Amino acid sequence: MGTSIQSRPKRKFRVLKFALLFFCSVLVVIGAGFLYEWYASSQAKDDFPPPGKLVEAGGYKLHIHKQGNGSPTIIMEAGSGETSLSWRDIPSELARHATVLTYDRAGYAWSEAAPTERTGANIVQELHLALQNEGIDGPYVMVGHSLGGMYARLFTQMYSNEVQGLVLIDARPEDDERNTKALLQQDHFKGNPPASLLSLLKLSGSFRLFPDFMLEGLVAEQDRDAFINVIATPSFFRAKEEEGNLAYTTEDAIRGQKLGSIPVRVIARGLPQNYAQAGISTEVGHQLEAIWQAGQRNMMNLSSDSKLIIAEQSGHMVIHDEPELVVKTILDLVSNID
Repeated sequence: MGTSIQSRPKRKFRVLKFALLFFCSVLVVIGAGFLYEWYASSQAKDDFPPPGKLVEAGGYKLHIHKQGNGSPTIIMEAGSGETSLSWRDIPSELARHATVLTYDRAGYAWSEAAPTERTGANIVQELHLALQNEGIDGPYVMVGHSLGGMYARLFTQMYSNEVQGLVLIDARPEDDERNTKALLQQDHFKGNPPASLLSLLKLSGSFRLFPDFMLEGLVAEQDRDAFINVIATPSFFRAKEEEGNLAYTTEDAIRGQKLGSIPVRVIARGLPQNYAQAGISTEVGHQLEAIWQAGQRNMMNLSSDSKLIIAEQSGHMVIHDEPELVVKTILDLVSNID
């Protein structure tokens, strides 16, 4: 009996020692991940230099990449979480015929974070200021994909005397949040992970160490190096989240918009979204798709010179699925302006 009683503290000590060693090992592994990410990110700054230049935009600098020559200048506004790199080869194809400008919104990729709220009005005004500071005057043809379509519409509205055409690529409709919010709540849709969690995953090295697992279905394989080394930063995740939270302000600003006779081309996806991948039920997914498609067709009312083009082989990322259609639509509009 005496020996058994004496052995209990020893067993407890061994268990405690094992738990402590395990805990310390976990801390070492986690710390190594953070250290590795810090080192790799530092190296990436030399390996992935900005293709364009940084231009003053009102308290911070925007990364602007200008290619080609001639007038008008085609300005390309990327979607939520998308950058100047998202257009892939489209700008270089367009640059064979015109001046093309891609850029990264504040906090995205090579652009600095902005001191102002990420409302559409601020985003548009700061882009226009950067264009002026760089001496890139109108006329412009605005091209916007997804959320970027709303910014392109607002830019056209605010600087109507400088814009000669507008191309909307599966652009977010002006009543999107108003028409879908109740459905998403009904389906208990949780939305995107918070910026704080995504930033932690980035800083811990998780994206770099386990790209196939962490980024599958979110970032195309050919875009992952750029995402990990250039795009995925805490400032990017914060800016993207704030843009999403304030998107309703842009919807309010462009609701009922009338652009006169300015040429407008609306490219709508021909294939429905994979809503199940986002955890949305089939029934609600059908309703969301119908709302989106109706919104695409409502944008035909923007101008007396509007045309609808269906990207039959494309989902939402028309710019990746049918880039040749995007190029053709833009160049056709530009040639008609000339």
